[in-house]
Amino acid sequence: MSLLLADAFEHHSLKAAEPIQRTDVPEALSRQLRWVHSSEVLDIAPLLRGGELLLTGGQALATASDERRVDYVRQLAARGVTALAIETGPLLPAIPASMLDAGQDAGLPVIELRKVVPFVGIMQAINSLLVSESVAQLQFGDETSHAMAAELAHGGGLDQLLYVLASRTGASARLVSPSGITLGSATAAAETGPGNVTTVDVPVRGVLAARLELEVPDDGDTNLARVAGERCVDILGLALLQRMPPGLKELAGIELMRAVSSGTQSWRLQQLGPASGFPSSSPVVAVAVRSPAAGQLRTQLDNILQASFPQSASYADNAELIALAAFPPGAAMASRMTLMQALQALEVPDGSAIAVGPLAQGIGEAPWSLAEARLTLEFTPRAGTGLGGGNGVLDAEDFAVERLAEGSLDRATRERFVQRQLGAVVEHDAQRRSDLMRTLAVWLDTGCNTAQAARELHLERQSMHHRLQRIFELCGGDPRGTGRLAALHLAARLARL
Repeated sequence: MSLLLADAFEHHSLKAAEPIQRTDVPEALSRQLRWVHSSEVLDIAPLLRGGELLLTGGQALATASDERRVDYVRQLAARGVTALAIETGPLLPAIPASMLDAGQDAGLPVIELRKVVPFVGIMQAINSLLVSESVAQLQFGDETSHAMAAELAHGGGLDQLLYVLASRTGASARLVSPSGITLGSATAAAETGPGNVTTVDVPVRGVLAARLELEVPDDGDTNLARVAGERCVDILGLALLQRMPPGLKELAGIELMRAVSSGTQSWRLQQLGPASGFPSSSPVVAVAVRSPAAGQLRTQLDNILQASFPQSASYADNAELIALAAFPPGAAMASRMTLMQALQALEVPDGSAIAVGPLAQGIGEAPWSLAEARLTLEFTPRAGTGLGGGNGVLDAEDFAVERLAEGSLDRATRERFVQRQLGAVVEHDAQRRSDLMRTLAVWLDTGCNTAQAARELHLERQSMHHRLQRIFELCGGDPRGTGRLAALHLAARLARL
């Protein structure tokens, strides 16, 4: 049986910290626990997988802004963290009400640890139990995979394979194509009504071929079902290959996307392009996606490509999803804008980022477009400072200055330029913990539109004017109407690197 949050509460290592729930999240203690982790880093969410009990001493939270604390809670909730436990003390006497409200709204249990206890002791004690449980789950998953392999060897179809999985895990199993068509299904012997659904991607030769949906009853073991589903992916992939083997064009498309991803030489791409349906001379654009829910996004991305760009393909490689779209030569810029708008209309999961690369002239330049899109994703943490589109979708062309600087200027040269142009502003922020650099960057990015910059920064116009006046005093006067404006704008953008 899986370890629950309630079990951790009752464990002597955590009980010594006198934990108490500060949010009223329904059935919080019945949540399954996958791991116990501790960190003071506020940007930890993208590094988590979900199911963790996260311990923090509160040092970073004590000095963070209220907005940053709320974002921290929301990001953890979006990542699927089981609960957040915060140690209170001299630096953080109480958990801020804004964090509790955010946890309540997002469904993240927030726990106060009222006594100081070494986190390493808690982690060692509880994680040792979880490791033992994980070993047992993996053994169960392997046994299930072997049973399905035996069924496949005896000629069993998808329904029979899924029945083996369902009968062993107690979960209803359904295999669904990326377009939503049910390929096979099986129900556990004893149905207990709707439960928790966990999803596992089933790739075939690097391409998402189907998704395995496991609906686990409320009293079932979701972790066990997920592990078993993950261990049987290869068997389901073999069954799909027998049912619908890929054609030559599809295989050429897979090889093309692998070649683009690895930066293969142009001549090889010129061979693979036409074989996979990509004209060798048509303009193309690459898209790079990094997301904890890449499988979910791939379905949406494929729908966009199939609807508007017949000559297109996508490819999943570990945590990255890439896509390529060819455009008509006479309408390439307009087609790229259509693609940007379609991507910006997506419901992008938290912790995700999408970058659309610059227009490449022909399939031979596709690796360059992808490399520029990937480089743009490296600027994602800075995307909230005036650049990039909303909804986690970034246009590589908005980062042309940063991309040029990253490739052509070494770090020391960039730092010297920023110091000479805006050193006084940087020092002011460091000494007084002000936010003048971000204010200046947003103001410059809006074309020196004070009203618009104030709205983006959520400032009153009078406060915005006061900040600008202080910035002008520090950097030698109002730069508008002078040759210094371009230099200041360049320095502000280089500072983000």
